[in-house]
Amino acid sequence: MTGFYHVCFTVPDLDAAMADLTTAAGVRWREPANGRIGDWDYRIVFTTGDAPYIELIEAPSGGPWGDTATARFHHLGFWSSDVTAGAARLSGAGFPEAFSGCPYGRPFVYHRVDSIGAHVELVDFARQPDFLAAWNPDGAPMPAINE
Repeated sequence: MTGFYHVCFTVPDLDAAMADLTTAAGVRWREPANGRIGDWDYRIVFTTGDAPYIELIEAPSGGPWGDTATARFHHLGFWSSDVTAGAARLSGAGFPEAFSGCPYGRPFVYHRVDSIGAHVELVDFARQPDFLAAWNPDGAPMPAINE
C-alpha cells in the first residue's frame, strides 16, 4: 500500500491503552506528547520502530476526532505528495472531508470512508522529516501516494 504508514485509535485513557497494547502484543512506545490544534488539546503517541506505526490520540469529544468517549479505530494514515489534490480526489470519489488541519497550518485531512467505519488521513509528504525526527529519529524515509 503506497504511502500507508499508521493506524490510529482514539482512546479515553492514553496510558491505559498503551499499557494494554504492551501487555497484549508486546508493543513499545515513544514518549507521549501534548498538542493543540485550533481549540482542541490532545495527547498523542506512536509506537517505536518503523512503519506501520500504531498511533493513539486522547482528546475531548467534539474536536477533529469526534466522539472520543470510548476507544475506537479512527483512521488509516497515508503520506501524500499533494494533500490538496488528494483531498479533491477523495471527495470526488464520494469520501467526504471530515476535518482539515490545513486552516490551522497543519497539512493533513481526514476523509470519511463509511464502508470501513473510519477515516483515511492524508498527510503532506513534506512533513515526513519532522515526523521522523519526533517519532523515529533513525527511521528510513517512507513512500507517498503520488497525487
